[in-house]
Amino acid sequence: QVQLVESGGKLVQAGDSLNLSCVTSGRTFSFYAMGWFRQAPGKEREFVATIIWNTRTTHYADSVKGRFAISRDNAENAVFLQMTRLQPEDTAVYYCAAASFVTHYWHHIDGYDHWGQGTQVTVSS
Repeated sequence: QVQLVESGGKLVQAGDSLNLSCVTSGRTFSFYAMGWFRQAPGKEREFVATIIWNTRTTHYADSVKGRFAISRDNAENAVFLQMTRLQPEDTAVYYCAAASFVTHYWHHIDGYDHWGQGTQVTVSS
């Protein structure tokens, strides 16, 4: 059974940086893509960033472009999200997601078939 476990979320101040990690287990080969989504209270889950495993191609939401960076570790089948210049509007539960099939919907929740439980990121002003 595939499991995704996020870590690294915490309370920070505006302008701070934070790194999130997502480690996978139960799968012996790489996913097609792994990404990060976030969900703020009362809002829908939204795309943050994704990385296409084999090509290392990355995509970002406009709201985080230039501030966040996604990377992966092939040996650990893990994905990371480096977040800088955090703002209160970045406050959300951050979810790791993985796609075990080729998808063009890397920006949408339907493009992924495995999800972690989420890690809370809170940015105070």
